[in-house]
Amino acid sequence: MTKREAIFPAGRHALYAEHRYSAAIRSGDLLFVSGQVGSRADGSPEPDFARQVELAFENLKAVLKAAGATLDDVIDVTTFHTDPQNQFETIMAVRNRIIGEAPYPNWTAVGVNWLAGFDFEIKVIARVPQAA
Repeated sequence: MTKREAIFPAGRHALYAEHRYSAAIRSGDLLFVSGQVGSRADGSPEPDFARQVELAFENLKAVLKAAGATLDDVIDVTTFHTDPQNQFETIMAVRNRIIGEAPYPNWTAVGVNWLAGFDFEIKVIARVPQAA
C-alpha cells in the first residue's frame, strides 16, 4: 500500500498549519493539490481580481515545484468562481498565458457563493515525473 506524503511549498507552512491541511498529498506518482487562492504573503486576499488569479497560479506552481512537478504534469483542473459570468474573460486571459500549449489538462469550472474572502480558487491533480 502506498503511503501518502504531505508536500509543502517553501514559506507557506504557517497558513497550512493554521487551517490543518496539506498543500498537496503525493500518493505514488499522483499529486493531489489542495485549492490554491490568490493570497498575499500574509494570507489575505489580493483585492485586484486579475492579480488574485495570477497569484493563485503562482501558488499552484510553487506547490507543484515542491513535489518535483510543473504545470505540464497537470492532468485535471478544478476551478471555483464567485461570479463566473463576469470573471470568465479575466480568468481565461490569465489561464491562457500560463497554461501554454495543447494538449491541455481537463478542466471543470464551478460557480460558488463563498471562498473565504477570495473570488477564485484552483485545485489540480498531477502526475509527478519518475525522476522526482
